[in-house]
Amino acid sequence: MLCLMFFPAVFTKMPCSAICPLGLCGSVLPIFSYFSLMRLWVGRLCGSHLAQCLLCGIHHCASRGQRQHQNLILSSVSLEGLRTVSNESVYWNVNKSCIFPPFCYSLVIRGDKDEQAVLCSKDKTYDLKIADTSNMLLFIPGCKTPDQLKKEDSHCNIIHTEIFGFSNNYWELRRCRPKLKKLKKLLMENPYEGPDSQKEKDSNSSKYTTEDLLDQIQASEEEIMTQLQVLNACEIGGYWRILEFDYEMKLLNHVTQLVDSESWSFSKVPLNTCLQELGPLEPEEMIEHCLKCYGKKYVDEGEVYFELDADKICRATAQMLLQNAVKFNLAEFQEVWQQSVPEGMITSLDQLKGLALVDRHSRPEIISLLKVDDLPEDNQERFNSLFSLREKWTEEDIAPYIQDLCGEKQTIGALLTKYSRSSMQNGVKVYNSRRPIS
Repeated sequence: MLCLMFFPAVFTKMPCSAICPLGLCGSVLPIFSYFSLMRLWVGRLCGSHLAQCLLCGIHHCASRGQRQHQNLILSSVSLEGLRTVSNESVYWNVNKSCIFPPFCYSLVIRGDKDEQAVLCSKDKTYDLKIADTSNMLLFIPGCKTPDQLKKEDSHCNIIHTEIFGFSNNYWELRRCRPKLKKLKKLLMENPYEGPDSQKEKDSNSSKYTTEDLLDQIQASEEEIMTQLQVLNACEIGGYWRILEFDYEMKLLNHVTQLVDSESWSFSKVPLNTCLQELGPLEPEEMIEHCLKCYGKKYVDEGEVYFELDADKICRATAQMLLQNAVKFNLAEFQEVWQQSVPEGMITSLDQLKGLALVDRHSRPEIISLLKVDDLPEDNQERFNSLFSLREKWTEEDIAPYIQDLCGEKQTIGALLTKYSRSSMQNGVKVYNSRRPIS
């Protein structure tokens, strides 16, 4: 892993060095302004604890510790053989859409040996792509940008200066989706089954701290923390854990039964009373975590309450019913499902988007478990998997399973156009694969 750090104060205090493209016949083209193009020169840290950065003359040295230093090679992307300024540097091109916020932050290159390296800021992830340039790029110490030259009232003079180095290629940064599938995979190696579980007594079981996850997941810190919330993960003893589903449902059942016995409103469940009543049954932090997962916290007259989310509770109950059945008669499922949720909650198939798939063409109609979390992360692999399950899809059915693939300014329609072909079937538009599915 490689870490770079920038400080805003340097922008105005450091002398400006620049990079010039060398054109035909040895003529020098105008210097690139960093407002339209940002260039970074990064040392390879071969045995060193320093990362050298050049951002139009901005120099800073940074390191994030010995443990991260042991993973400095850019994953499967090797720096060897690049025609750069020296054997220990590489040149980056960042377009306007990748300009980073003007405050102190770090950039980290993440990836294992079998992964394509990505660059992460505090809240975004970028692909690294190598590109060649037809103009030779020259590194010239002490150069000034066109904006700086305009401010100086001086005549054009021919000067002699030393060329520090040159390059014919650079790395482009392109915003990409964070690669978060591995996060759930790591945490599911050792799901939390409760304090009395035999696994908790095994010191050799896999557990991951925040730093461990930052080292192994190809995503920014903010994206990782957001996904941990989506997965309903919690920190136990300094390690991030996902609750084993049966244990999670056990906690939820304790809460809903207490709400029913006390005749509370689902919109006003007192935290302190829950902890007092359920504390003898389960750890208080687990009860509170369950309330956070299935409710929204608020304070009223100095006391903490939770408003339980009926859709989340109905969805979890449906998953519990479907996980042990390959296929379920839809009519029978809906009846059992409604009977299984707490009194006063109404079930709806809309609550199961991205969790279960209904087959309207079978007789009788059936429903089966199909979680979007279990599908491949790669776009083409995701579509291949979906079309292997069902030959033709309506947009309404397939949308919940590809929504997370949409990048910036990308729509579900654009994804369907790229990875499928459409046709009309009984007056309804359906989509099938563009390529044969084995």
